[in-house]
Amino acid sequence: MTTLPPALRLTTVDSEDTVRIEITGDLDYDHAGHLLDEVTAQLGSRPHLTDLHLHCAGVGTVDSTGLSVLLMIRRRTAAVGARLHLDDRTAMLDRLLDITGTLEYLTATHPPAAATSHRHGTEPPMTKGTAQAERPTGPDSTI
Repeated sequence: MTTLPPALRLTTVDSEDTVRIEITGDLDYDHAGHLLDEVTAQLGSRPHLTDLHLHCAGVGTVDSTGLSVLLMIRRRTAAVGARLHLDDRTAMLDRLLDITGTLEYLTATHPPAAATSHRHGTEPPMTKGTAQAERPTGPDSTI
């Protein structure tokens, strides 16, 4: 008997400035793109979005594509100044995020300063002043 993987099911509950997406199923190569499409649509249709909550209690397997999609979602929410929340994470998801070094990045509760300042009409910090190139400082440096 062949068992087919469960399809990804997304349930979206929204308000003017907050969206919650309940995820049930696997974030893998075959399904993770659906989550990215839903998040992209929500971000595009809500210019005043402040918080995006991904309810992860029903998440099954997360492969490299699923992790990549979560990272893309983090970048996209930061770009519009919204906070990403990975709510009710499973132990398996936490372990994956911890092993890959992405737990802190994906679960930070505030958007990056550059996105916040850019959203409010000020210049991002990286473009102010003059830039100085980094120079090698290790034992193999030629300086």
